[in-house]
Amino acid sequence: MESFPFGDSPELANELLALVLNGKKTATTWAAIEGLKGTVVGKRWIAKDGTGKDRVVLETTELTKLLFKEVDGSIAYDEGEGDQTLEYYRTAHINYFTRNGQYGPDMEVYCERFKIVTILP
Repeated sequence: MESFPFGDSPELANELLALVLNGKKTATTWAAIEGLKGTVVGKRWIAKDGTGKDRVVLETTELTKLLFKEVDGSIAYDEGEGDQTLEYYRTAHINYFTRNGQYGPDMEVYCERFKIVTILP
C-alpha cells in the first residue's frame, strides 16, 4: 500500500494527521501538476506522521479536478484546518502552493475526500 505524509514538513504532517485522527479532516488538496499520484476512488493508502511512521489507513471516497478558484466551502470545511472557512482554506493553500513553487491564479488542483479504514498502532 502506498503511503504519504500530509503537508511539506514534519510539523505540518503531524498537525494534519491529528486532524484526520480526530475526524475533523476528511479531505485534502494537491496541485494537479503533481499528477493523480495513483489515486482513484476506492483506493486505500496510508498516511504517515512527521517521523515517517505509518499511522492510519485511508480510503479515497471522492476525487475531483478543479481550478483552485472553483474550490468551494464544502471542501474547505472537510479539509478541517483553521476555522474551516473558504477564506482560511484559500490563504493556507496559496501559502502552501507558493512555498512549493506551484501557485498560479488559474492553477488546477485535485480535491480528494477520504475516510478512515484503520488506525494503526
